[in-house]
Amino acid sequence: MQEKIAVIGGGSWGTALGKLVAENGYQVCLYAKENEVVESINNQNENAVFMPGIKLHKNMRSKNLEEISEEHINTAIWAVPTQFSRAVAGVARGSLKNASILIATKGIEIETCELIFDILKNELESRLSILSGPSFAKEVANKKPTAVSIASKIESERKKWQKIVATDYFRAYTTNDVVGVEVGGAIKNIVAIATGISDGLGFGLNARAGLITRGLAEITRLGVALGANKETFMGLSGMGDLVLTSTGELSRNRNVGIKLAKGLSLNEILDSMKMVAEGVFTAKAAYNLAHKMNVEMPITTEVYKILYENKSANDSVMDLMRRDLKDERI
Repeated sequence: MQEKIAVIGGGSWGTALGKLVAENGYQVCLYAKENEVVESINNQNENAVFMPGIKLHKNMRSKNLEEISEEHINTAIWAVPTQFSRAVAGVARGSLKNASILIATKGIEIETCELIFDILKNELESRLSILSGPSFAKEVANKKPTAVSIASKIESERKKWQKIVATDYFRAYTTNDVVGVEVGGAIKNIVAIATGISDGLGFGLNARAGLITRGLAEITRLGVALGANKETFMGLSGMGDLVLTSTGELSRNRNVGIKLAKGLSLNEILDSMKMVAEGVFTAKAAYNLAHKMNVEMPITTEVYKILYENKSANDSVMDLMRRDLKDERI
């Protein structure tokens, strides 16, 4: 009998990972809040809302997210946006008791400044792993070669998920540095907004490279303060994901930055998007967390001020460039 895997969250990333494991021989049920997603997957083998034109495997079906409370789930992939994860976990708590869960979400909760792993650890009695790395959903769905990291404090769990997702186009490496993997995955979205703003203002490749490099310094500084291993940030979930999200045309966060540079308001940008750009919300959470931890994060601070205090992007750039001169260090 084929093992069953639940995918919780019906966006593009949940759909891509569901497609991947369904093609690996698992029976997949994707739980989505949108009725249109459920109907299109079950009737057309396609997520017509978030991934139109991509045919899904026959092993993949869908149910409404509200039905999850009636289920007993042993193995699940979590793809719910960070700011909604606590509420969904509350609904699914009984169904996911003792389950093995692979978290595929990246971000920090605004109200608590908690990373996604800690949110689910506090809400669920489950065995948790987390996946991160340079991986656009559309490219995974189209079977483009991809490499990611899977972190868990339980060796058997990270090795289990490594085997579940492994294909000839999707390769996962394992680590026990949960904090490092999730900090890299969360903060890179803020840096991607910054590089999008820079590109949108026509500041060129020098500026982009400088933002990515100093952004990595910020990511590392916060991660180490939270207990991560410094080396993790040179890997797939650190530098790899940062470079992809900051430069790739498929990056939602980079595109938010480009639109901000063109003069659109944050509300106008968000209203035009079907999918969540996690960096918009993570910027506020990371700004608060940096103050709480007394960690210097100037790029994050400027992105926060552009998003939430209506600061001019040009003024932010000038303030970054005019900061006190110092040694190059993390």
